[in-house]
Amino acid sequence: MAGSRQTRLVITARRAYDPPAADDGPRVLVDRLWPRGVSKDRLRIVAWLPDLGPSPGLRKWFGHDPARWDEFRRRYRLELASKTGLLRDLCAYARGGRLTLVYGARDPEHNQAVLVREALLEMASVAPAPGTGGAPPKRRSRASRGSARPARERAPGRPSASRRSR
Repeated sequence: MAGSRQTRLVITARRAYDPPAADDGPRVLVDRLWPRGVSKDRLRIVAWLPDLGPSPGLRKWFGHDPARWDEFRRRYRLELASKTGLLRDLCAYARGGRLTLVYGARDPEHNQAVLVREALLEMASVAPAPGTGGAPPKRRSRASRGSARPARERAPGRPSASRRSR
């Protein structure tokens, strides 16, 4: 994190189908696809960053086959290299030095969250750019959110916060 006070960054990865833990910190879904049969309430996520997931072609090619892991790792790390802005946004959620990456795959060792975690830890070991400060992304006022709020931050089929509160 930033400034003269360096906070140790703890990033964990947890399956979407496992219950959230009390010490998870902010939870962010890093899959391109929403986990089948899991509600937003059950996930307890603060954000969904589908564009951080592997490209559709790479995801389909990999098919979660451990024999393809090394090549998937190489190709996905190339994709992540072009997504540094999204990685910085994700890192900003690590308030208090803790962040949980949520993924839907069955295999806890061979999934994109493992590689996103590695990339975040590498970014955290490099000094942040001046003025970034590690603060979470600014939230717009409730009145300005409306329909302009990106759909990916809402669970599929769920009304926006402004419509629920009426």
